[in-house]
Amino acid sequence: MKISIQQVEYVARLARLRLSPQEKELFTGQLNAILQYMDKLNELDTSGVEPTFHVVSHVNAMREDHCKGSTPRDEVLKNAPSSQEGFFKVPRVI
Repeated sequence: MKISIQQVEYVARLARLRLSPQEKELFTGQLNAILQYMDKLNELDTSGVEPTFHVVSHVNAMREDHCKGSTPRDEVLKNAPSSQEGFFKVPRVI
């Protein structure tokens, strides 16, 4: 499959891009090179290869959740540069 300049113009219009004629030529050539490479990969015989989502085996390193109490508010607020009525006091952001 070859990409035409009209297809590049169509995609550019969808992406709201203004491309110069030189950029259209450049992108057409680059996209065609990518598609040629994909066609080259399609020539490989993968009938005996099991589908994978990772090249190497991957195991999640998950730990068990343990419920525990939260840190007391007074102890947390000791680290705050400024607090007011039991909350962190920060500069107003507008």
